[in-house]
Amino acid sequence: MYFDCIIAGFGGQGVMVMGNILAYAAIREKKKVTYMPVYGVEMRGGTANCTVVVSDREIGSPIIQRPVCAIVMNLPSLEKFGPRVRKGGLLVVNASLVPEEEIRFRGLQTLSVPSRELALEVGNERLANMVVLGAAVQKSGVVHLRSLKKALYPALDRRYHKMIDMNMKAMDRGAQFVEKGR
Repeated sequence: MYFDCIIAGFGGQGVMVMGNILAYAAIREKKKVTYMPVYGVEMRGGTANCTVVVSDREIGSPIIQRPVCAIVMNLPSLEKFGPRVRKGGLLVVNASLVPEEEIRFRGLQTLSVPSRELALEVGNERLANMVVLGAAVQKSGVVHLRSLKKALYPALDRRYHKMIDMNMKAMDRGAQFVEKGR
């Protein structure tokens, strides 16, 4: 088993925490994992991203050139990372910020998630990243959703633990979106 992913968006969208949670979930499942936040020279409003590699074998490098999966939270991230996804790979898109007509890559599985709208159903639009993460995990099967939820405890600072139940609900809503197609 080998899975690698680039997660990207604007600073403040929770991109790094998404990657961190995914890495902790893989660790819970006794998989080998690397997590690498990438802090570029972009000015405010630029893309922030991280890479996560999950495998059942030793991982040679956390650097990803042609990912199996990309999760993009905004249009600049789609433009930067969408073309890198390998043929047959998975492209998960935050449809609340990226218009459908901008997703024009052939040979990829695409999943457009209306994250803001689904997060509002849960009760807090700031949970859009957790909705997308739940949808991406459900679609890819890289880890179990229950592992993702348990990963919230070590991944989040204690001061945010009061929000864990809401985060879990947001992950569930993203997974349900994939299961039911809505």
